[in-house]
Amino acid sequence: MLLAIVYKGVAFPIIFKLMPKRGNSHTKERIEIVNHYIRLFGKQTIQYLVADREFVGEHWIDYLNFNRIEYHIRIRDNFRVTNPKTGKRFKATWLFSDLKLNETRFLHSIYNIHNQLCYLSASKIKNKEGKPEFQIIVSFCKPEIAQKIYKERRQIETAFRAMKTSGFNLEDTHLTDIERIEKLVAIVTIAFCRAYLVGIYLHENRKPVRILNNGRMAKSYFKYGLNFIATVLLNAGFQSNIDVFKFLSCT
Repeated sequence: MLLAIVYKGVAFPIIFKLMPKRGNSHTKERIEIVNHYIRLFGKQTIQYLVADREFVGEHWIDYLNFNRIEYHIRIRDNFRVTNPKTGKRFKATWLFSDLKLNETRFLHSIYNIHNQLCYLSASKIKNKEGKPEFQIIVSFCKPEIAQKIYKERRQIETAFRAMKTSGFNLEDTHLTDIERIEKLVAIVTIAFCRAYLVGIYLHENRKPVRILNNGRMAKSYFKYGLNFIATVLLNAGFQSNIDVFKFLSCT
């Protein structure tokens, strides 16, 4: 389980906990990691909390509502909601059944989900297989921005790719002890942040990253910085002109 801060389109992992089990985390574990964050940085630093369909549940939403932590969390299409005014219960998709592909809608009324009051919004999107599906979000407030804010959750996948196949190949480790794996993850997280900062510096002070015709960058700041660091550390010509230990210490 990992908690990250999204900043300028990048998710930076800050608190994580390896689970000695298969499957998803439970509510108590989620509350513990958010409380840990609040103790370190304060609740006022949380702008929004976003999470995928696995991170739902009555006590979890009750905790967020009670602490007035603004959230935008996706729910499964088969979730049933209750209209508190009429008491009628139905699938959440029924409220958005007439949505067209790429269309978005939010509701002004509050609905009861898992015995907790939330706002609802939805959009109709294509899944990885190219088939249309609903993206239904429950929110503490401001459902009108829920679909836009929820997109930031995808940045954690970018961070995972950087830590795994696109950067440090973390999944190739042969470590099995949880404590040692946690230390490795912490080191890789620091290296990820360092590479990103180096990439920004190079972009602003050396050579800007080329922008493609579609408006995207030819390479990420992370990849730019990581390639430069690897060149410095592995090229003997650089090593004669640089204090490697000072370079790695960021001083």
